[in-house]
Amino acid sequence: MSQSRLNQMSNQVARSTIAVIDAVTQRGGFRGEELSTIGQLRDQCVQIIQLAESIQEQEALAGEPASKK
Repeated sequence: MSQSRLNQMSNQVARSTIAVIDAVTQRGGFRGEELSTIGQLRDQCVQIIQLAESIQEQEALAGEPASKK
């Protein structure tokens, strides 16, 4: 698997995870003691999305995958 494909898949998984967390939260599916862990997971997913988008932007500006530099 290429680095580019890994970045793309990480981005997709992070977005899906956020969607699941938000849906379950709206339905009251987490206990109070779980909320800090769930919040941390959601924050980590947001960071992954930001990193993936930053890498994509760098690749677009460079005209080649950043992992090949």
